[in-house]
Amino acid sequence: MRILICGTTYHPALNGQAIFTTNLARGLAGRGHQVVCLFPSERRKAYAERRDGVQLEGMASLSAVRVHPDSFVPLPARSRIRRILDELRPQVVHLQDHYPLCRRVAREARRRGIRLVGTNHFMPANVAPYLPGHVRFMPLLERLLWAWMLRVYRGLDVVTAQSLAAAEILRQRSLGIPVHAVSCGIDLDRFRPDPSVDRVRCRRELGLDPTRTLLVFVGRVDREKRIDVLLRAMQRLDRPDLQLAVVGRGAASEALQSLAQALELGDRVRFTGFVHQDLHVLLNSADIFVMASEAELLSLASLEAMACGLPLLLADAVALPELVEPGINGYLFAPGDPDDAARCIAELADHPERWAAMGAASVARAQPHGLERTLERYEALYRPARPALIRTDGPPATPRERRRSGA
Repeated sequence: MRILICGTTYHPALNGQAIFTTNLARGLAGRGHQVVCLFPSERRKAYAERRDGVQLEGMASLSAVRVHPDSFVPLPARSRIRRILDELRPQVVHLQDHYPLCRRVAREARRRGIRLVGTNHFMPANVAPYLPGHVRFMPLLERLLWAWMLRVYRGLDVVTAQSLAAAEILRQRSLGIPVHAVSCGIDLDRFRPDPSVDRVRCRRELGLDPTRTLLVFVGRVDREKRIDVLLRAMQRLDRPDLQLAVVGRGAASEALQSLAQALELGDRVRFTGFVHQDLHVLLNSADIFVMASEAELLSLASLEAMACGLPLLLADAVALPELVEPGINGYLFAPGDPDDAARCIAELADHPERWAAMGAASVARAQPHGLERTLERYEALYRPARPALIRTDGPPATPRERRRSGA
């Protein structure tokens, strides 16, 4: 198939959308499809190059680093979008978000009768913190942000969400078109238990104590990840036998390091930044994976930790409960509650004899999230003929609504 994938972020960015889009594009290309990816250039200047079997089309952009380090805003390029569509003649266009570039591509694709698939990575809680006045006007901002998203996605043929919880969120918003829960998928050949990993050497290379119980967080170090909850939990525990590694980079790194100093955590917390060695090696060197985010539509990082055989301690919010069966492969703690997080950390840290069984349960629960299964699901969703615009959770769309959606 000829497939155009469009979004606002791609490799080498390290956010969940970029990782999924990159894995999807490379995976589809590896299965024999012709794949083109369109996104704002991380180099600012426009470019076109082939990498890992995928044709990359970076659109000229402006850096929005003051908003977020991985944020780039595309400049208007209607003629280039039209040229790419006309030359590729894609059988399907797969949108990764509803922002200006994807909106323009959707408009042009719809005019050409091209099937439109969209994956939702959006939650207002992941966007609002970067907007001015977000605390005071949060309810209004949430309504406006959802309205913007729905206006674009209601004009698509089918929408996917990464988890059952994420799909239900969209259905409750009366999206009006089919919503399928499709995992983002992880590479199970790469992320797996590996007894050959030298745990002591890996920890020492990162400045971590090989004799302590190691809790690890992996992901963007941004406000919405609620790493502050983990830091406060570590303070409440005040246990020198525990060490937390915060692995990743993001806009909140400096503020969180200042908080760790204010909490007098010392070497019980280590901010490693981006880890250049293979991530699966780090995960195989850890004892427990922790995540306090309250706005995860799936959490690739948690899945990768599961596949490597780690027990999990996750916030009981949105999609994270789908990954944990309490007492079987980990525990859930109350969102935003460092006292409950500390209780769960202590419960698991005090019983290392449970780790092996819990880790094995994590591995088993990760298997349905293999990337190959995800690629098969998307191939099936890409192929059907374009259906009529039908509301699946409400009355038929009115002529006015059809005109607004572009149908």
